[in-house]
Amino acid sequence: MATDLRLADLFLDMLAAERGAARNTLDAYSRDLADYLAYLAEAGLRAAEAGPAAIRGFLASLDERGLKPASAARRLSAVRQFHKFLYAEGHAGTDPTAATSGPKRQRGLPKVLSVDEVDRLLRVARESAEDAGAPPALRRRALRMHCLIELLYATGLRVSELIALPRSAARARERFIMVRGKGSKDRLVPLNEAALSAAGRWLEELDGAAGPWLFPADSESGHLTRQAFARDLKAAAAAAGLRSDLVSPHVLRHAFASHLLQNGADLRIVQELLGHADIATTQIYTHVLDERLKGMVRDLHPMSGGAS
Repeated sequence: MATDLRLADLFLDMLAAERGAARNTLDAYSRDLADYLAYLAEAGLRAAEAGPAAIRGFLASLDERGLKPASAARRLSAVRQFHKFLYAEGHAGTDPTAATSGPKRQRGLPKVLSVDEVDRLLRVARESAEDAGAPPALRRRALRMHCLIELLYATGLRVSELIALPRSAARARERFIMVRGKGSKDRLVPLNEAALSAAGRWLEELDGAAGPWLFPADSESGHLTRQAFARDLKAAAAAAGLRSDLVSPHVLRHAFASHLLQNGADLRIVQELLGHADIATTQIYTHVLDERLKGMVRDLHPMSGGAS
């Protein structure tokens, strides 16, 4: 009988080969399963023999450790998929998670910057990039940051997609870029004039630099890391007079989606642009549509002003 570690490796191999899971996704699953298997080992159990009581015990241990409901739900999701895999592949006779309900969690609305706040962030980033009197190293960082923010707000890319853009993406003559997203799925994303202009200035700065990346860096991957971008973005937010703790790459992605919907974009179009496989993921933004519909009724309905 295969060891639990071997079964976990087989499960991760399946996610990579059959579902095209990204490295970050595989790392998250690996961490969650390691935690679960450590709990089973301490209880003297093997994954193939675990029953519903073991699953409930694991969830109780997460609660005792003070994990938030969202984190516990994510961990349970990994355990569910692992046990479904074991059952489907014949490594276990039953799926102990089938009758287990997860921790209740409230899905909060995403943090969103207003249009004015994003305008301020972009304006300050542009002014920094255009400061001819700045030292060369600072001006280079400012040009890069301006390009990053313009591209992110213009496209709504995931931060992992943005930092790993090839240099060829910004050299295309068309007003769109091809992005490789989750599951190695490609999608076309349009660019606005401001993003094209910022990318052009950044390419001029990169002229002659080696490497395939639009945002090269001295890192293991060869391109800018998510952590470095998030850190620099918070500094840019502070310079624009915004609360840095409320600004992140993901918040700008939310702003992209919310502002499109506020201006009348169709939810299906936003789903395509964000690269969501399931529209249910995009529906977290329906609060924006609700407010727009309320406004339309208030402004356009003949009885909205009250009976005369």
